[in-house]
Amino acid sequence: MAKVYVIHENEEWCAPLFSALENEGVPYENWHLHEGIVPLDDIPPHGVFYNRMSASSHSRGHRYAPELTHAMLTWLEAHGRKVLNGRNALGLELSKVAQYEALKKHDITIPKTTAVVGTDQLLQAAESFPKPFITKHNRAGKGLGVHQFQSVEALQQFVETGQLVPSVDGVMLLQEYIYSPEQTITRCEFVGGKFMYAVRVDTSEGFELCPAEACEIGDQFCPTDGTSPETMRPKFEILKDFNSPLIQKYEQFLQAEGIYFAGIEHITDANGNTYTYDVNTNTNYNPQAEQEAGIYGMQEVARKLKKELSRI
Repeated sequence: MAKVYVIHENEEWCAPLFSALENEGVPYENWHLHEGIVPLDDIPPHGVFYNRMSASSHSRGHRYAPELTHAMLTWLEAHGRKVLNGRNALGLELSKVAQYEALKKHDITIPKTTAVVGTDQLLQAAESFPKPFITKHNRAGKGLGVHQFQSVEALQQFVETGQLVPSVDGVMLLQEYIYSPEQTITRCEFVGGKFMYAVRVDTSEGFELCPAEACEIGDQFCPTDGTSPETMRPKFEILKDFNSPLIQKYEQFLQAEGIYFAGIEHITDANGNTYTYDVNTNTNYNPQAEQEAGIYGMQEVARKLKKELSRI
């Protein structure tokens, strides 16, 4: 019997999906790819393969899970299996540079960004970079490596005191800091390549913006429930009747890049200019925001997977 095969490395993030699949009566199999075997001489099973591998897997001790996933997807695609968020989507998940170059092809504005390898080269590039700026990891997720600096001297002190943690792939990014007067960003969620809803995220407490209910970052937890103590507004809030010309561009981008499920984040500055800065092909949803709005992302994902499975 054909099944849905969920490829991932994080049981907590997938628990809501597994529950939704069970509620929809969808047969599925859990492929946790922290370690494993890709039997290249065998024939893959029939079914729908949903890739949920995360760029932040190394932060959970799963350093080579993306590489193993790439081997797995290569095998599956070589045999003509239905893969959702396949190798190209994985490549974009693992590289902000790849994301930005792909977004620019669709006339989607990104912040000014420079990719750098080497600490001395990072400081050299910062000399001529607009201030303030942020550093971030090329292979990231969960806001890993994001720090704001007002000057090159501040970055140099940060480096010299051993606080700079390099990206797991060695590539660091310098990026212009976009100031949002409302201290929010907007994340647009897409299921089946089509817009589902937009969620406003309060960034007043920092850059670690994982929407999942169970999302550990180091020794801290994402504040995904309750309200921000300063503003008393929800950390995550689904925007009703959200409309933007970016939606059509995002959908065209997702179709061109072979991305079936995604969350895309953008920020608007004081002059009304909007910059897209992150594409998440391993998307999660905030349960409090969804309950308030009466919209459930994983339920929609499960229904799409059920529909794709019926075509096999």
